[in-house]
Amino acid sequence: MLRIFFIMMVLSTAAAAQPADDSHQWLEDVSGAKAIAWVKARNAETLTVLEASTHFASYRDRALAILEDKHRIAYPTIQANHVTNFWQDEVHVRGIWRQASRQSYLSGAPAWTTVIDLDALGKAEGRNWVWKGADCLAPDYARCLISLSDGGRDSVEVREFDMNSKSFVKGGFFIPDAKQDISWWDSNTLSVGTNWGEGSLTTSGYPRQLKLWHRGTTLASAVPLAETAASSVSISALVAHDKGRHDHMVYEGLNFFSGKLLHVTPDGRKIPSPLPDDADIKGVSAGAVLALLRTGFGGYASGSLVSYAIDPLVGTGKTTLELVYAPGDKASITEVQAAKSVIYIATLDTVTGRLKAATHGSSGWTVKDISMPANGDVTLVSASDTDDMLFAHFAGFTTPDTLYAVGLAAPKVVAALPARFDAGKFEVLQKFAISKDGTSIPYFIIRPKGSTGPLPTWQYGYGGFEVSITPSYVGPAVQFWLEEGNQYVVANIRGGGEFGPAWHQAALKQNRQRAYDDFHAVAEDLISRKLTTAKQLGIDGRSNGGLLMGVAYTQRPDLYHAVLMGVPLADMKRYNHLLAGASWMDEYGNPDDPADWAYISKYSPYQNIKKDVTYPKVFFYTSTKDDRVHPGHARKMAARMMEYGKPFFYYENIEGGHAGVANLKENAYRAALMVSYMNRELKDIDK
Repeated sequence: MLRIFFIMMVLSTAAAAQPADDSHQWLEDVSGAKAIAWVKARNAETLTVLEASTHFASYRDRALAILEDKHRIAYPTIQANHVTNFWQDEVHVRGIWRQASRQSYLSGAPAWTTVIDLDALGKAEGRNWVWKGADCLAPDYARCLISLSDGGRDSVEVREFDMNSKSFVKGGFFIPDAKQDISWWDSNTLSVGTNWGEGSLTTSGYPRQLKLWHRGTTLASAVPLAETAASSVSISALVAHDKGRHDHMVYEGLNFFSGKLLHVTPDGRKIPSPLPDDADIKGVSAGAVLALLRTGFGGYASGSLVSYAIDPLVGTGKTTLELVYAPGDKASITEVQAAKSVIYIATLDTVTGRLKAATHGSSGWTVKDISMPANGDVTLVSASDTDDMLFAHFAGFTTPDTLYAVGLAAPKVVAALPARFDAGKFEVLQKFAISKDGTSIPYFIIRPKGSTGPLPTWQYGYGGFEVSITPSYVGPAVQFWLEEGNQYVVANIRGGGEFGPAWHQAALKQNRQRAYDDFHAVAEDLISRKLTTAKQLGIDGRSNGGLLMGVAYTQRPDLYHAVLMGVPLADMKRYNHLLAGASWMDEYGNPDDPADWAYISKYSPYQNIKKDVTYPKVFFYTSTKDDRVHPGHARKMAARMMEYGKPFFYYENIEGGHAGVANLKENAYRAALMVSYMNRELKDIDK
């Protein structure tokens, strides 16, 4: 199956000249003594208050019990006749990677064997190892590349592991800690994109040089395979070990959403793909590339899934593009996975999940629906390359996670999360708000049945990078919020992928304000329907959603009374000079270009805080070890608020990476902080 390691992980890049008004730039020194002292002081101020909240300890303990519940679904990765799973609980805090036979897993009583114990490994090596995944080589999956992060950073070290002896291979492949792209080229060769030294990274901080490293040689002697320009985002290998075939490709990431796919022949030739540069590569099946079209091409509409055979292209330089499936106007394709003879396609129809199966015959592709529950979302967990089995996940806001084994016959429930609350006490509604430009924006409401008046409301949004925000069983923090008689809202704003590539493209660069207008429109619609009031409305988002939060409260401080601003972008003047920022300029624009800064400057939160405006008491949270979105964004935003005498809460986890947490205990702790904060600001509890 295709192994794509286009890892969104990058190194710090050189800092630009400090803007004259950026008196807080010293906080970008991630682990500097002065900056860390500032962080610890802000943490102490916040935690002293929030930890003393009436229900904080109860929230934390209940959240941890939920997160460590042994009845949780152990999501499988299929490896021939076995499955693997990574698991954390109260005993295995850092976690274990384990294996079971597929037969025992399907029986509902998997016989697990521990393969790697991260707690034991971390203790033996004196490191806070965080699991970042395993890439095991088909068809026997006997050798794996294990990625380990120290403290949760995107940066990883990679070690070769033997599944038969359940041990790291002595003298095997080992790549030191870096942000990197590693793939099996064959059983004795890796393609390696890493920090090779000066000049080996793009301006975004990704590898720009790929090399082939042969077993028995030193990493330094690896042979050049391909490279891209420093101005590109990255270069990565795409290798498909698929049903006895070995298809090798190189992908030059020109920017975040486009690049050039090249097929590498055994004699080293590189044959360009016939796809447009902005096609989204989804995999390889039986010698055919699968791709989602972001713009119309070859007579096929934007959002269509297409395929082409590799062998004719490599042999003659020509191949035929075929349509696999084209979703309707209110639909989109979210995921694609290939099994032995079928392609599984997860779709959204008006932000509700569907599952389809596509098979190829003499007359082309045939697509049929697979019956799954309604009013939720379908995600693809793992597909087999030895038969047509797929593990698929289904959940709704009040419907617990359920895992199905899917084939060409009816899906079968394999495991289900026990209900954590009485779903009969709540209702799920889908409403539509009208944005500033007249666009209809869908949003979901989860609230107690029979509610009549306005309720304290927790509104979530993201709106970027073609990411769809779909129905999912609510987590502990939102569960507690709902159980206490409150309301939760999910806004499906532009910038996401809920209605296909066009929904995303509508809010790019100079049109970014549309996403923010959409979010405001949902808030205003809730108020106009008398479902909440501005003083009862709190908002939540992280990463790009954290940027959304910063824009929301600086543009409309009158509309929101609480703001959870997580691992955020905030200083959009310097974002492209901090960690992964340069790779996102295709989303936001280049602030170093005066024409782009003209529109970015209108919403950049850090530059738009004003001394004479009253803001809600924002809760910033981030992680020191987030090496994707720089913690300096949250730090500087809080420092500017502090400079202007504006109240705020601030919590920076020393571990955790971009997820903000490194284990379940940290996750539960943060959930308790979040609910305690919302209670305080929206319900005046403990104020």
